[in-house]
Amino acid sequence: MRIAISSENNQVADHFGRCSQYTIVDIEDSVVKEKKVVDNPGHAPGAIPGFLKEKGCDIIIAGGMGRRAQGYFQQFGIDYIIGVHGNIEDVIQNYLNNTLEAGESSCDHGQGHGDGMHGHKHF
Repeated sequence: MRIAISSENNQVADHFGRCSQYTIVDIEDSVVKEKKVVDNPGHAPGAIPGFLKEKGCDIIIAGGMGRRAQGYFQQFGIDYIIGVHGNIEDVIQNYLNNTLEAGESSCDHGQGHGDGMHGHKHF
């Protein structure tokens, strides 16, 4: 499993597309095997989901994401968990412990947002 976390100053960024970096974490048998940080390639419709798909990501964790972006991630087969806040290391540990808390999207494009979860079981 490979997750991407929208990152800004070692915290989960409020908006998945406007963060400066993504922390990409490889998890195997509930253990972090590798962690790396990659720069945001630029915010344009559909660009980041494609970029993260090329990187092999299965899930993105972010503070917020609009409905249009959620649709792009669905098209690329990437699940998302939004409404997440906090230190990157804590978020990774909470994900591994099945205690990650999701909530409302922290970015608002004038659209309603769901419960912060999509797809199947995330943790």
